[in-house]
Amino acid sequence: MNLQRSQFLSINELQEQYLNKPVKNGVKTNDKGLTFEEIWKEKTGQLEEGLRFSKHAANRLADRSITLSDNQLDRLTQGAKRAGEKGIKESLVMVDQLAFIVNVPNHTVITAMEQTETNENIFTNIDGAVII
Repeated sequence: MNLQRSQFLSINELQEQYLNKPVKNGVKTNDKGLTFEEIWKEKTGQLEEGLRFSKHAANRLADRSITLSDNQLDRLTQGAKRAGEKGIKESLVMVDQLAFIVNVPNHTVITAMEQTETNENIFTNIDGAVII
């Protein structure tokens, strides 16, 4: 009987190809050595040091004609970092006359406004504030 090799991989070949991936700090990685978390952060634009703006926050900035200088953005990032160091999850970060609600664990600005726009200066659903 003459058996020819088919185009399909054997179970052992599949197992070797998909299950025996390199490991980095106890976590399996892809062919390029990246973990799932690293790939996710790269694809979603979440960087360890920087902040990203949600679609809602970006729309609020555009609607209110708010532009951030590099200095203000750096201070906002530092404020979010300091909030994280204190264990704050949802933070109000004040930069000059601008108010930002930041989801600290996700490094995401949820909304932005000028302080003069806030009704009665009441902020809800936050567990801490940083004034820079």
